[in-house]
Amino acid sequence: MSERLGTLIVTGGSRGIGAAVSRMAAARGYAVAVNCQRDQAAANAVVEEIQRKGGRAAAIQGDVAVEQDVLRLFDTAENTLGTLCALVSNAGITGGFARVESVDAAMLERLLAVNVTGAILCAREAARRLSTKHGGSGGVIVNISSRAAQLGSPGEWVHYAASKAAVDALTIGLGREVATEGIRVNAVAPGLVDTDIHAANGDPGRLARLAPTIPMGRAGTAEEIAEGVLWLLSPAASFVTATILNVGGGR
Repeated sequence: MSERLGTLIVTGGSRGIGAAVSRMAAARGYAVAVNCQRDQAAANAVVEEIQRKGGRAAAIQGDVAVEQDVLRLFDTAENTLGTLCALVSNAGITGGFARVESVDAAMLERLLAVNVTGAILCAREAARRLSTKHGGSGGVIVNISSRAAQLGSPGEWVHYAASKAAVDALTIGLGREVATEGIRVNAVAPGLVDTDIHAANGDPGRLARLAPTIPMGRAGTAEEIAEGVLWLLSPAASFVTATILNVGGGR
């Protein structure tokens, strides 16, 4: 294992990109709070894998759209693993494939609650703990956005793209707001990534169908996205803030 670092919270850390970030961060010395909204078994499996390899981790259930759950997540993470040094705000939902003309208000409310309200609440709690203005030692926030925020995703999930555009705005605004308080705030915007999100939304053939639209000719992996996240978390990115890092194979 690498040198021991502080505690990192990864929201939505039980599957896909979040799980890849959790594993990689633990291997590089972070104590990782693996958050999940409902799949406790998957979060436990990630934690057990980290612990088998000598890392420190804890699985913490909580819905990022619920303020009390967010407060409990941060308090439990610090009480269990130690002082917070970073947040990866990864939890998100797509709302499913739909044209705007078919978007349902209830679905949209939940989408925005998780992807936007959740991201802001988590950023708020991280800032309160990390900011030198409030007695913290500084730290890093990395939001997970999407290339959809710039591409718009017409015909599939414009609603999701709009929520991720809000994440980009949060990243830029907050990054500039706390730049002199020891906190760097950035985002990684993944392109097409080989995770179960496509099948879960009813289109298991989406990767093969869209791969030719990517200049590199393939989908990315969750580990490739995690590498971008870990770079932004690291001192190597010490002069990078309020920035969206596109990791999409050129698309």
